Amino acid sequence: MTKILLGTNNFGKVREFLTLASALPYTITIPSDEGIYIHVEEYGKSYHENAYIKAQAFSEASGLTTIADDSGLEVDALGGAPGLKSARYAGLDATDKDRVLYLLDKLKGIGWEKRTARFICAIVLVKPNGEPKYFDGVCEGKITLEPKGEAGFGYDPVFYIPAMGKTIAQLSPDQKNNISHRSIAAKQLLRHLRDYQSGA
Repeated sequence: MTKILLGTNNFGKVREFLTLASALPYTITIPSDEGIYIHVEEYGKSYHENAYIKAQAFSEASGLTTIADDSGLEVDALGGAPGLKSARYAGLDATDKDRVLYLLDKLKGIGWEKRTARFICAIVLVKPNGEPKYFDGVCEGKITLEPKGEAGFGYDPVFYIPAMGKTIAQLSPDQKNNISHRSIAAKQLLRHLRDYQSGA
């Protein structure tokens, strides 16, 4: 059974992907299980570039086929911010709660109809000495006036899905994995891996 490394130290992402990939005929591993403890600087100018930088670094460190992603929240009223800087929006040492409160402060006075936003995710699969393959996902929604829900991570408590009448943080893991930007991209990746395994 082929081993694939998840090139991330974010355990929220690890949990989500392991749930999505449970039916795959691969052994999914993470950096700490392989004795890899590196911090990768994200200096790319796009989600694709940042995902590739991370995947390539972890693949070189492990010698394994590696999956990595880069994702961000783009808020229309903020000109697309925080975007690529979503994780660093409120400062390098900010917690998820800090980021959420900072975002809400930036949107003070902005009416509900103008609080449209989207989560974007780019996943890349890098094989040692191989060409990268990219998979993309987008989830449209709005930013709430206050955090709601305890599940998920990041900006999930303020990202409202109109069709479901809830924030992502109010959804069950199964519900989130049906609609999230990361799950949309991951499902494309999983189809690719299944086809590759079967020789399709």
